[in-house]
Amino acid sequence: MNAQTHDFAPDHTITVRDERFNRESKPSRWWAGEPFGTTWHNALSGTFPRGEAFFIESVKAFREGAGPQLAAEIRAFVKQEINHTREHVAFNRLAADSGYDMARIDQRTGELLALTKGRPAIANLAVTMALEHYTAMMAHEFLANPQHFADSDEEVRAMWQWHAVEEIEHKGVAFDTWNHATRDWSGWRRWRVRSLVMLMVTVRFFKNRWIDTMDLLAQDGITGWRAKSGLLKYLLVKPGVIRRIFPAWLAYFKPGFHPWDHDDRALIGKYEGDYEAALMPAE
Repeated sequence: MNAQTHDFAPDHTITVRDERFNRESKPSRWWAGEPFGTTWHNALSGTFPRGEAFFIESVKAFREGAGPQLAAEIRAFVKQEINHTREHVAFNRLAADSGYDMARIDQRTGELLALTKGRPAIANLAVTMALEHYTAMMAHEFLANPQHFADSDEEVRAMWQWHAVEEIEHKGVAFDTWNHATRDWSGWRRWRVRSLVMLMVTVRFFKNRWIDTMDLLAQDGITGWRAKSGLLKYLLVKPGVIRRIFPAWLAYFKPGFHPWDHDDRALIGKYEGDYEAALMPAE
């Protein structure tokens, strides 16, 4: 249960891809081809501008004393997250232009983040580490299984794929920063805290994303059991992103876990090469 870094691949690099999307495109309101995927991803995106600023500050708080590799990765992580923030601001504007009230999600996210003020910086880093695992798990699914964006607007799909690539690429940074920050802790204490925080984050993540998605579905006139059953089917059955990421979520609780225990860098190469031809088949 000693601290681990990703020495599995000394040649691993984090590339900052300064891309821009959704400035001119005007996709249909249900850009995913149906309301449940559209509103789920809109709800996720609504949290990103404030959430990624929180991630940046949480990681930067512990860059002092980091080794050369980790220090460089933190800098690249920050640059990637700044770009993600900018692009999700643009995407959220696109959703708002389609008639969704995204302001309420932003307000709720701000209220939740306000609760972190005055909290120990190490607690914020532990939350960031858990949420970065969520983004990495979902990023893997988005790239590995074409069904997630099969009927999506082309440019919107490209934005999510670009974001997913970079989430995979920097998925170990918050974790390595945590190991650096807790280098004086025992292995037991490090494992106990990160595991308890993941359980807490999981409950809050799904509770709040559910509320936000239900809000957006209601704006489409989809309420009650139709909304609930439709979203559950989307998340658990087809394409079933939550069902599919469960093994990766469970792996987080393994003593000695590191995000790069699962080396999925091949997905980055597939995206940057002949993406459609290289995608792995869905179940």
